[in-house]
Amino acid sequence: VPQPPTITKQSVKDYIVDPRDNIFIECEAKGNPIPIFSWTRNGKFFNVAKDPKVSMRRRSGTLVIDFHSGGRPEDYEGEYQCFARNDYGTALSSKIHLQVSKSPLWPKEKVDVIEVDEGAPLSLQCNPPPGLPSPVIFWMSSSMEPIHQDKRVSQGQNGDLYFSNVMLQDAQTDYSCNARFHFTHTIQQKNPYTLKVKTKKPHNETSLRNHTDMYSARGITETTPSFMYPYGTSSSQMVLRGVDLLLECIASGVPAPDIMWYKKGGELPAGKTKMENFNKALRISNVSEEDSGEYFCLASNKMGSIRHTISVRVKAAPYWLDEPQNLILAPGEDGRLVCRANGNPKPTIQWLVNGEPIEASPPNPSREVAGDTIVFRDTQIGSSAVYQCNASNEHGYLLANAFVSVLDVPPRILAPRNQLIRVIQNNRTRLDCPFFGSPIPTLRWFKNGQGNTLDGGNYKAHENGSLEMNMARKEDQGIYTCVATNILGKAEAQVRLEVKDPTRIVRGPEDQVVKRGSMPRLHCRVKHDPTLKLTVTWLKDDAPLYMGNRMKKEDDGLTIYGVAEKDQGDYTCVASTELDKDLAKAYLTVLERPDRPRDLELTDLAERSVQLTWIPGDDNNSPITDYIVQFEEDRFQPGMWHNHSRYPGNVNSATLSLSPYVNYQFRVIAVNEVGSSLPSVPSERYQTNGARPEFNPTGVQGAGTQKNNMEITWMPLNATQAYGPNLRYIVRWRRRDIRGSWYNETVKTPRHVVWNTPIYVPYEIKVQAENDFGRAPEPDTVIGYSGED
Repeated sequence: VPQPPTITKQSVKDYIVDPRDNIFIECEAKGNPIPIFSWTRNGKFFNVAKDPKVSMRRRSGTLVIDFHSGGRPEDYEGEYQCFARNDYGTALSSKIHLQVSKSPLWPKEKVDVIEVDEGAPLSLQCNPPPGLPSPVIFWMSSSMEPIHQDKRVSQGQNGDLYFSNVMLQDAQTDYSCNARFHFTHTIQQKNPYTLKVKTKKPHNETSLRNHTDMYSARGITETTPSFMYPYGTSSSQMVLRGVDLLLECIASGVPAPDIMWYKKGGELPAGKTKMENFNKALRISNVSEEDSGEYFCLASNKMGSIRHTISVRVKAAPYWLDEPQNLILAPGEDGRLVCRANGNPKPTIQWLVNGEPIEASPPNPSREVAGDTIVFRDTQIGSSAVYQCNASNEHGYLLANAFVSVLDVPPRILAPRNQLIRVIQNNRTRLDCPFFGSPIPTLRWFKNGQGNTLDGGNYKAHENGSLEMNMARKEDQGIYTCVATNILGKAEAQVRLEVKDPTRIVRGPEDQVVKRGSMPRLHCRVKHDPTLKLTVTWLKDDAPLYMGNRMKKEDDGLTIYGVAEKDQGDYTCVASTELDKDLAKAYLTVLERPDRPRDLELTDLAERSVQLTWIPGDDNNSPITDYIVQFEEDRFQPGMWHNHSRYPGNVNSATLSLSPYVNYQFRVIAVNEVGSSLPSVPSERYQTNGARPEFNPTGVQGAGTQKNNMEITWMPLNATQAYGPNLRYIVRWRRRDIRGSWYNETVKTPRHVVWNTPIYVPYEIKVQAENDFGRAPEPDTVIGYSGED
């Protein structure tokens, strides 16, 4: 499609370049045919071909000025403007003011010693050379130490160094103004100032230290503030809209004054004011017209205060209200270009066409200029052009290009041919049919090549060619045709719409509580459109589930083998096709054996009892039903643990009954529905005192192993029945029938054999326990028999 030129890239209006580099002045444009470029310098044609240092980039208007083989960049300073032309018009860049950065040297000057009375004000002038751009100013001593600044001593906006009052210590250094230049990053140093401070009293540290007021101690007269900058009681300042405004007040006085800022008749502008330089400067960023008015600074110390009023006027370089926009018209159509700008003073608007003032261009009966608007009526082929609008006042200008392209183009459909759109049933969808033509074509939609234009009800046709459906139903499937028509012809395109069944999880996973080691199954049965590819994925705690060898994904669910505590969490089944997705979520709780109890403690230590307390471990989702207390003793069976007692799961303390003469150690095991915990770490040991036995052995028997003997055996006492050291058994026997006399034998093992017995005779037998503390009570008598023949 033919198109007049449009500028797409250009250098800034005020363009400062580094003298050590080649110069590039940018200008790029688009259009059809591709534009060709030319330049003016200082209003005259700039012949690029004539100067071997100057060339233009290929397919662009950018100028390259090359100094590799010598030449002075200053020779190329001036005002440049770029013109981009093709058969349909000319577009212009802004006027680009090219300047070469300058770092001029400081004129050599002899600086005398400055004599000043202690307490008097002083300003040291900098007067830097006028660099381009302006240099950054800072003060140092000649030994390159920064000068300390505060509310008494500080640098003003003009670069001078101001002392509200001079003190004797100010003579301990000298003062040199430095200028740092932007492009070269060079620093130039002015000859240093030396101060000689005349004082009424010699500097005596001790007298100062004991005195509350430093000034009166040194015989310095205290004075009311007086302005060093600006002078007098009032001044005025003009500032342009959009830039930062800096107001400054620097005052002398003893002691050094404090500065405060106010605006007459209101507050300081909210959100964009900032105090700088120890409150001596007020910065208002991005100034607008409502920031104009009277500001005043108040300088005060204990001797009094003074004020200075600054009247601020805000002017404005032109700024856009309505920037002209490109216009594409068909033959016979009407249109308008609008160029509205504001500024202070109000800008004047000038129209140009293809870079020439509109008054000087060939007359065009279909065009009428009315101030900031050009009206086109009944435009004709051949009247394409680029119009420039220049809005200017004394503070600057704006230049905008807008083309008017008069085209007669038959309709074109810009979409790919035979599009296929697939949508899920009952969802909103849109069929696109982007088109172009001049005059702008009308576009209509038809379904299955027949019937009325589609618009209304479930259909909404948009101006850009799209057809929207609020809810796609099965009956909306089919072939849709869009037809674009203007006086020059028509174009059409087809879009096929397929309406698919939604993807639905018909049976999702359910919350489950399972024991560790079991094999839970999470369901996910899905119904979907068979013509779409289904993908089922699982998430755990909203992140993709790692499918290790314990996880098995099936068509309608997920099985976890040997479920472990780490498997607990949220499981989400996500069923998706390329058009839609559904998800279902469930929580899997894994029951584990409880964690071991901890921190066992023995208290209330008594002869026959002790209080045992413990802290329960985590129940791992299955409540603790029981606690088993076990003990171990180190005399009879060291290292062997025995059950002592059992308690309900809601207690964590128990009184344990104890036996004498046992060196106890305890541990606790927690039990839940899943199983038993590991045993706790054992408690400390507790040794009970001894006593005589309270029990005799049980299971006493007498029986012959041969025809002339009788073997007496019994169940020995255990560690908690021994009650004392040196446990032994007194075995007594006699013949029952003749009531013979008792024989006895003391043994340590649970067995004694009586020899030379008659054949198969009854005996009375007693076995009594004894330790070093005494004997157990009198034992029961048991009947036994000697051996048979």
